[in-house]
Amino acid sequence: MHATPTLVVAGRSARLMAEAAARDGYRVVALDTYGDADTRRAAARWQAIGRPGERLDLRLTLDALAAAAREPGVIGWVAGSDFECEPELLAQGAAVLPLIGTAPADVRRLREPTSFFATLAGLGLLYPETRLEPPADPRGWLRKLALASGGWHIRAAADPQPAPAERQPYYQRELAGTPMSALFVADGRGARLLGCHELIVRPLGAHPHVWRGAIGPLVRPAARQAAIDAAVQGLAGAFALRGLASLDFIDDGERDRLLEVNPRPPASMGLYDAGLMRAHVEACRDGLLPPAPRAPTTLRGSEIVFARHDVELGSAQAAALAARADCHDLPAAGSRFAAGDPVCSVSAVGRDKAAVRETLAAKRQALRAELTPAATLPR
Repeated sequence: MHATPTLVVAGRSARLMAEAAARDGYRVVALDTYGDADTRRAAARWQAIGRPGERLDLRLTLDALAAAAREPGVIGWVAGSDFECEPELLAQGAAVLPLIGTAPADVRRLREPTSFFATLAGLGLLYPETRLEPPADPRGWLRKLALASGGWHIRAAADPQPAPAERQPYYQRELAGTPMSALFVADGRGARLLGCHELIVRPLGAHPHVWRGAIGPLVRPAARQAAIDAAVQGLAGAFALRGLASLDFIDDGERDRLLEVNPRPPASMGLYDAGLMRAHVEACRDGLLPPAPRAPTTLRGSEIVFARHDVELGSAQAAALAARADCHDLPAAGSRFAAGDPVCSVSAVGRDKAAVRETLAAKRQALRAELTPAATLPR
């Protein structure tokens, strides 16, 4: 018998999951569309399941999972970001290799707007006014897609660009406030709240609400934290959630209004130390939840750096990025990026949110200034 269990991690967040799993003592097989240097460094083996920036390739993904099923000591696979947007692929993948996470049928219920918001209402949880049909007056409304992530799908309701029908658009009142998320781990019945974070969300081109990163874990007022804890408990039971997940919400200064649940390990896990992937596996396979976390003592932040212009990464630039402990999602030399593409991410530690935000901004600006523009990049 292989002494070290092998854990397969797949999806856009494979780097974070691979690093977390390796820290927790697993042998890792990573499947994603980027193959960044730090993903490959954390994994015993990496395999592509699509092209960068595109949807997961069904055949490549299923073939990669079938190959991973033959790895020594493999215990199953963890679906990261993108799979909540591909419920059919998630179900087919679970038939190839045991899925360690929320069951595909429950992910489908969770991501269906009518089911999700009806459940919120039944649990007495607050959320923005939401409807399936376009409002007569689109001012102050957003159009979102049920099977999408990262905020790229969010547009003003008045935007003339048609929404893809297969992604099921819905409409939601735009709220003023701070975008937040809660990280938790669930066992199918209840959950353990691990921490809350402020999300970094800004416009990018025609996209008004693009997710760029997070800062946390934060100390929040006890009553507000207890209300979020109660929300994740109710949602975990209602949707049989298993493993790491996140709840997105808006803090308007007085109340929290819930937006969506991401039923997979979220990017905010990068703000925490070791233990998260083991907690994910134990919650899913054994029904065990970790002890309540201690009050946070370290405030961390992470932010994606997007290219301001067309860029081709030279070997010296790639080596310089790889040498920095605060740079992640490291692209290979020769990688090419169009304006608006994600290049890598940067991290920071600080005494408070303002200090972390300021440090991230300085690192983002300095890194962008170092990127050499490409003469021509085919679109």
